[in-house]
Amino acid sequence: MTEIGSVEHLAGNRYFDRHFEIEAVKVLPGEYFVTTTNMLLVTVLGSCVSACIRDREKGIGGMNHFMLAGGDKDALSASARYGTYAMEILVNHLLKLGARRDRLEAKVFGGGRVMEKLTHSNVGERNSQFVIDYLHTEGIPVAAQDLLDIHPRKVYFFPASGRVLVKKLVRMHNDTVARREREYAERLTEAPVIGDIELFT
Repeated sequence: MTEIGSVEHLAGNRYFDRHFEIEAVKVLPGEYFVTTTNMLLVTVLGSCVSACIRDREKGIGGMNHFMLAGGDKDALSASARYGTYAMEILVNHLLKLGARRDRLEAKVFGGGRVMEKLTHSNVGERNSQFVIDYLHTEGIPVAAQDLLDIHPRKVYFFPASGRVLVKKLVRMHNDTVARREREYAERLTEAPVIGDIELFT
């Protein structure tokens, strides 16, 4: 069961993942998804950041995908492409489904520098710092993180168990992620993977 909240931002790309043999949803930039059932949430990140948040006991969880850390306090900022709104809408929807704030934990990913020629901006770095600061302020512990670096990454999140798989797209030959995030691409410093996540190729 998934409660339909802010429909304009709720991911709608559902499919059956044959590799994991489970129902799945692809979360695109500016979208989020929450669920109370055993399913898979998937996203591909360049300079964008995704937070995977779940209730440790109930297994209620969700994922967002935002492009910019924050926006001005006007109508334009009420969009899931901005971190502030993307985090609030995700947490609030989880609470509506029965999650408890004191049982929430997060795993965060993204902020990669996917276009080396753009060396003047630091969007991915700001996104990464924003999500860490937001979760600290809200008292939501970060159980794992894989932020910054130079590669796009594909994230597979299983909210029911909290398991996350991260695939670094080192040999990515198409420009899908770069094109999608062109205006947000960043020059970033590298950071290590921290926490209980699995890397696979």
